[in-house]
Amino acid sequence: MSTNNQELENWVNEVASSTNPDSIYWCNGSQDEYESFVSKMLDSGDLMKLNEESFPNCFLHRSDQSDVARVEHLTFICTDNKSDAGPNNNWMHPQEAHSKLDNLFENCMAGRTMYVIPYCMGPIDSRFSRCGVEITDSPYVVANMFLMTRMGQPALERIERENKFVKGIHSIGDLDPDKRFIMHFPEEETIRSIGSGYGGNALLGKKCHALRIASWQALKENWLAEHMLIVEIENPVGDKFYVAAAFPSACGKTNLAMLIPPVGYEGWNVRTIGDDIAWLHMDESGQIWAINPEAGYFGVVPGTNEDDNENAYKAIQSNAIFTNVGLTDDNEPWWEGKKDGNPTIDWKGEEISADEGVFAHPNSRFTVSAKNNPKYSNLADSPSGVPICAIVFGGRRSELAPLVYESKDWKHGVLVGASVGSETTAAATGEVGIVRRDPMAMKPFCGYNFADYWSHWLSFSEQSERLPKIFHVNWFRKNEKGFIWPGFGDNLRVLEWIIKRCQNKIGALETPIGFLPNLDDIDTKGLEITDESMTDLFNIDQNQWLQEMDSIKDYFSEYGDRMPEMLIEEHSKVVSALKNSSD
Repeated sequence: MSTNNQELENWVNEVASSTNPDSIYWCNGSQDEYESFVSKMLDSGDLMKLNEESFPNCFLHRSDQSDVARVEHLTFICTDNKSDAGPNNNWMHPQEAHSKLDNLFENCMAGRTMYVIPYCMGPIDSRFSRCGVEITDSPYVVANMFLMTRMGQPALERIERENKFVKGIHSIGDLDPDKRFIMHFPEEETIRSIGSGYGGNALLGKKCHALRIASWQALKENWLAEHMLIVEIENPVGDKFYVAAAFPSACGKTNLAMLIPPVGYEGWNVRTIGDDIAWLHMDESGQIWAINPEAGYFGVVPGTNEDDNENAYKAIQSNAIFTNVGLTDDNEPWWEGKKDGNPTIDWKGEEISADEGVFAHPNSRFTVSAKNNPKYSNLADSPSGVPICAIVFGGRRSELAPLVYESKDWKHGVLVGASVGSETTAAATGEVGIVRRDPMAMKPFCGYNFADYWSHWLSFSEQSERLPKIFHVNWFRKNEKGFIWPGFGDNLRVLEWIIKRCQNKIGALETPIGFLPNLDDIDTKGLEITDESMTDLFNIDQNQWLQEMDSIKDYFSEYGDRMPEMLIEEHSKVVSALKNSSD
């Protein structure tokens, strides 16, 4: 397989000339091809076959121990003007970046095969989808892109028709952390990644294209590329609602996207459109529609079990690739939070005992086709996407933020999203448990200046009166006994309130920070939660919130004159309301 697109052909030859591979292979995206790559990696030791009876067609991959998460400090946005990248990104001038990478990529594929992967982010026949081509020397990347994207011949045919594609070049190099870079060139619609085999750094269709480059495309083309799940919720009378929600990694996105209704919610159905990324477009009537650009899941596996997330657990029982998990004595994958099995080997491949440490890396992953999900929605393949009624922001806060509140309007909702604070997790390298600002859960993924990004969000208020309502949730609020809210499936109780607010069926309590539920409007039937605990979940501490607003003001000041005045005004409104309120 090759191509009749001259630009693509010339680019592939150019990359081959500099990287010097032994051969070039054009991926067709067939099942037979995937199986051949798996076989190749089993022979090389890059994959290990797991217990065929209990985990059929499942495999274990162990990455280099220095290469287990995104490397945000080595991830760059390369624009002609530094201000276009903004203080939210590491910046390097394109000329300097290309020069540095040219040296690193020279002969980096010698002795290896260069794989050419045409792919489509989104349904092949959707006008909202965007195509790309990833060149890589990693068969592990090829196998994961097969599960994660719509790749191969159909994508190539669309590229040849449109003559438009994002160019991505990846090489594992020699896995030297000092030679590891993930560079994005939004103005060129090009990605170059070297020195890492970890999915977030190497599967270029995912965060690199579908968020960092796509967010730039979205700015220019008047849409939004967001770090959001998309979920379909059907109530007992058959009404369907579509919610998009943004959370930092390992803060419950997959659990919410695959939520199982709790006891007492018989007749409700929840189906998954997407678990990680949403592309939002406005139609001529002002309605926001969303597609999931991905075709698979690259999820954090620790904590996944049949009790807390049955759908995710069932999805990874077959045809999955596990990365950096442990092994049991009967060759099953094992991770912290798994309910059964006797682990004996950790993610490094070393025999340890239960009291010697963790068996799975905290950021260990599974890759699996979305169609493995028992609650997969066929609308994930809809060219038009689904109509969004609510956008939900959230993070991990042990105090301050209530369980749920609604923004006063779209502009206030942008402030809510722009000021999200969340405790860091193992999904990124660095210290865990530090509270940082993570606007719209896009801090690691926005491909341009956050001030311009917020202005872009705000601009939608001038384009439509049919915009989704915006909410904030916090599943992680604590008291002296630990987490107050049970979370997991019981989060549907909160989503029910959100839906009723979208339907204008119930009222709410207006506060300085937004609209809070009347406690009777959150269904707690069957929960072991006291009235006192419910009150704690919605307590707004005036002094804490004023300190929070001061912190947000300091954060916004980093963006200088580029900050949208409208957002500053919304911040001032909240501060004024807090100062004029009483506890």
